[in-house]
Amino acid sequence: MVDHYFSASPTSPENLRRIRLTLAGRPVELTTAAGVFSPERLDVGTSVLLANTPEPPSGGDFLDLGCGWGPIALSLAMMSPRARVWAVDVNERALDLVRRNAASLGLDNVNAVLPDDVPEQVTFRAIRSNPPIRVGKSVLHELLETWIPRLAERSDAHLVVKRDLGSDSLQRWLASSFADGFSVYRTATGKGYRVLKVRRHGSPPTEPLQLPEV
Repeated sequence: MVDHYFSASPTSPENLRRIRLTLAGRPVELTTAAGVFSPERLDVGTSVLLANTPEPPSGGDFLDLGCGWGPIALSLAMMSPRARVWAVDVNERALDLVRRNAASLGLDNVNAVLPDDVPEQVTFRAIRSNPPIRVGKSVLHELLETWIPRLAERSDAHLVVKRDLGSDSLQRWLASSFADGFSVYRTATGKGYRVLKVRRHGSPPTEPLQLPEV
């Protein structure tokens, strides 16, 4: 059986390794393993995303969707220590690596969990994702239809997608699927990747505006 980075329980040997990189302006050394996404290095797409997204809010709940060994979640946790960061993946090995890495960095605001373990009432001030394109279009669309509606009002999701893996068609699908109350933009390009932003707007007033009497 061949393991994929989106396998729930990889059966290949872990082959733990240490890699050095810079996250949130801080040099770090983290643990990766076989059977997860990009175990050798910080992948190009994630590096483009991290370089082209604004600083997250100072607090609230954040989501790293498809977290792998955790570079996005860890960056968010370092930049916003008062936030609660949900690192979500179906790969149990990846979640274990995020927990190890968060502990090694002294971060106590990272929750590495399976999708079903995120409480239903939680909404997100920020979503960041290098989504698992290779799961297939229908599965990817279902994933985004599940999580993007959980953005809090006046909050953003940033996704990075390689151009030759369908970033432009995904942008069109996002704009069509989230037409009511959302806006979709391309905010950056680099190294063959696109950064897409999905903005959730505030709710319209429930009561008509009362003008003062003259």
